Amino acid sequence: MATETKSFTCVQCPMGCPLTVTLEDGVVKGVTGNTCPRGAKYGAAEATHPERVVTSLVGVVGDHHPVSVKTAGPVPKETVDAVLDQISATEVRLPVHIGDVVVRDVAGTGVDVVCTKSRER
Repeated sequence: MATETKSFTCVQCPMGCPLTVTLEDGVVKGVTGNTCPRGAKYGAAEATHPERVVTSLVGVVGDHHPVSVKTAGPVPKETVDAVLDQISATEVRLPVHIGDVVVRDVAGTGVDVVCTKSRER
């Protein structure tokens, strides 16, 4: 059995608890340092399958002011570069509205990229 520990700072609330996650053969055996159940859940997920919500900007055809976007949910951390590459290659036409899908299934993650702000022409 291979035992491993990973350390993280929890970002689930403003407390910023220092977490230590113990894994045996890649399976979480314990999380310490958290002051709430959210910290234990976050630590276990971060140690085994980290995910991130990605925020960025997309260009607007015929306009120098980009539109803010984000992934509609978290994507695997290892896909963030591919997600950002696809977002940066995207342009939208005005008008756009909050929640409009800009990229479907970004980088094959199954997660869409949506507008976070409305813009008219």
